[in-house]
Amino acid sequence: MKNISILGSTGSIGIQALDVVRLHPDRFSVSALAAGANVELLERQVREFSPSLVSCSTEKVARELKTRLAGHNRPLWIGHSDEGLRRCTVAEDIDLVVGGLPGSAGLVPAFAAVEAGKDLALATKEVLVMAGRLFMDTVRQEGIALLPVDSEQSAIFQCLEGHRKSHVKRIILTASGGPFRDMPAPEMAYVTPAEALKHPRWKMGPKVTLDSATLMNKGLEVVEARWLFDVPPERIEVVIHPQSICHSMVEFDDGSVLAQLGATDMRIPISYALAYPDRIDSGAEAVSFPLLGALTFHEPDMVKFPLLKAAYDALAAGGSAPIVLNAADEVAVDLFLGGKIPFDRIAAIVMNCLNAIPCAPAETLKEIVSFHEYVTERVRADWPEFAK
Repeated sequence: MKNISILGSTGSIGIQALDVVRLHPDRFSVSALAAGANVELLERQVREFSPSLVSCSTEKVARELKTRLAGHNRPLWIGHSDEGLRRCTVAEDIDLVVGGLPGSAGLVPAFAAVEAGKDLALATKEVLVMAGRLFMDTVRQEGIALLPVDSEQSAIFQCLEGHRKSHVKRIILTASGGPFRDMPAPEMAYVTPAEALKHPRWKMGPKVTLDSATLMNKGLEVVEARWLFDVPPERIEVVIHPQSICHSMVEFDDGSVLAQLGATDMRIPISYALAYPDRIDSGAEAVSFPLLGALTFHEPDMVKFPLLKAAYDALAAGGSAPIVLNAADEVAVDLFLGGKIPFDRIAAIVMNCLNAIPCAPAETLKEIVSFHEYVTERVRADWPEFAK
């Protein structure tokens, strides 16, 4: 029996991770759940999976959850904020932490899990974007299993099983192209948040869905893959694959290309991470290749979607440039969803911030967090200027 903690249990990754756990009560037990403010869903999860630890985003939400669970018949500790999240990450009986918190919020808990010796199923790519070298050094030092949950990184991880990394010639990340891949560039200024949140293939949280619409998500995955698999960025390629059946590929020195294919269902990579090195039923439907008919691939348009190139540029600049990239994007996405900027200004803000904000030393976790907070506050304060 593997004891699991799920960080972000009411989000897309957390909900689907619990779907997999539900299918395998003989293999998994839920020790801890950490969530935000969706107290109604969190209550249902607690009643079904009976964790011993729960953390909410605020004290107010924690109090409401305690009231709702007044008659709950299992011992339960309910906390909140940073301390509650930490306890749900490092508790002694936890074997595997599922890192499903969105964006930069997942950084500190991911480090806490690794430093506590917990295996980590990581869905938060921003951890490696912001602190790639330091995080991977910490993973190696602690000797834990780092299991990628992103469908693309999981695909690469699976393709590399049984092969020497020294024989890898190229990593090929696939991208659906998002909802606007065929839209003329001038029309993208009029895209609404509702339109941008309608991904043609995947069901994801709002931040990831918005980043997929700008191809920033693929740019962040380039940075993530660079550190996760220790491959230089010039050997990481992105191709548009509208069907989203081939989740990524690895080319080896002899010209062989291995690909991982499957349904557009995040329960597949989640189940692989939860049960690794075993394979278990994920609940996903089988792919019908005759019905698909064809799989197509083409180059991304980096002029129309400049944030993909911006990610490569940030990697080339090195240092803390990827922190600027991530912080600026988080603020720009919030501004767009709040109706303050048009869709095409997201890219303008990110690229202008990369040009205007000097990199700073960010070698330790404290320095990384501090610099990300500085960039975030500066972009929030000066966004009208950066949006020009």
